[in-house]
Parts: sequence; structure tokens; C-alpha cells
Amino acid sequence: MAKNTDKMALGAKNIKFMIAGLLVMAAGFLLLSGGGSQDPQVFNYAMFDWRRLVAAPIVIVAGIVVEIIAIMGRFKTEE
Repeated sequence: MAKNTDKMALGAKNIKFMIAGLLVMAAGFLLLSGGGSQDPQVFNYAMFDWRRLVAAPIVIVAGIVVEIIAIMGRFKTEE
């Protein structure tokens, strides 16, 4: 017979790390936005900015790494 436990699969610390990872990824997507032009006939080189090509992908990947750590990590409980 299987035991009935009232424990969640992820602890409170894991949930906090997951929320932090989501916030980091959201910040990366905000860094990625913008750079468009109001006039479609005018090319805007701002979309090839360092922020969009380098910083934003690094921040998004960092958020994904935090999510993996949050899901796979085992943290000591305070109980």
C-alpha cells in the first residue's frame, strides 16, 4: 500500500528559485525588446545593439540555468 504524504514535490526554496528564474528570464526578454523603426523604409541599426545581441541572450540563458537548478536541486529544509 502506498504512503499518503502531504509533502509537495518541490520545497519552498525551490519555488523561490523558480520565481527568481522567471524574473531573470523576463528581464532578458525586456532587454531583447525594442530597436524597431517607425518608418518601414528606414533601416534602424539599433536592433543590432550589444544589448540585444549579447546581453539579452546571456541573461535569458542564466534564467534557464536558475530554473534547472530550482527544479533539480535539493536544498536542506529548515525543519
